[in-house]
Amino acid sequence: MEDYLQEKHVERIDRKLVHKGSILDIYEDEMLLPDGKHETWDFVAHRKGAAAVLAVREDGKLIMVRQYRPALDRWTLEIPAGCRDSLTEDTAVTAERELEEETGYHCEKIQKLLSLKTTVAFCNEFVDVYLAEGLKDRKEQKLDEAEVIRLEEWDLPDLIDQIQKGIIQDSKTVSAVLAYQVLLNQRNGIKS
Repeated sequence: MEDYLQEKHVERIDRKLVHKGSILDIYEDEMLLPDGKHETWDFVAHRKGAAAVLAVREDGKLIMVRQYRPALDRWTLEIPAGCRDSLTEDTAVTAERELEEETGYHCEKIQKLLSLKTTVAFCNEFVDVYLAEGLKDRKEQKLDEAEVIRLEEWDLPDLIDQIQKGIIQDSKTVSAVLAYQVLLNQRNGIKS
């Protein structure tokens, strides 16, 4: 299989900036395919990357945020997340900041659960997902001016049920919840 992939080279011939946004840049790429045909592919460049955090209280409840997402034209249930402030910011710092801003919590322990590429077909966005435990000192949320976020507390089995029913569809949230279930199984000596 690897030999086949090496033989079938795909090459970008040109890249044109179509739109420069505050977080995303949109390009049209002219691609040369292995059969000699030219195609135009869309490419979305996410400038900074992001971090997300699955926050777990001492009682096992998971802290979720419900917010309106204009791309879907509906409210979604997600884990807290946000963009890095700079290209060099450690995503653990980003995750802790987003936890504090969106939920008001600080955490005693944060560990990386996984790294995601959210939509590999046309976008290079990455999200590092963290697990925050030992939540403490809940204070007031520090939301951005345009953010409207409601906090919710959920049990893990109920979130998994929401994923299985297709109600929760956000990739970072689905991945985080399922990765956390695997981690809990490992901690309890259960093979996943």
